[in-house]
Amino acid sequence: MEKKYGRPVSEWKDLIRSSPLTKHMKLVNWLKAEHGLGHGHANALVAHTLAEGRDK
Repeated sequence: MEKKYGRPVSEWKDLIRSSPLTKHMKLVNWLKAEHGLGHGHANALVAHTLAEGRDK
């Protein structure tokens, strides 16, 4: 992902955490529209990041 989108995964996760959006698909669509991520990458990043929040 870093090579394709120019940021490490940790940065994408920080961006997701700092977003005012909280719904999975809203975050996925935001990453796709605003940052040019593909659906699969956006979906995986959001799912993983939101799951971390629930684990705490």
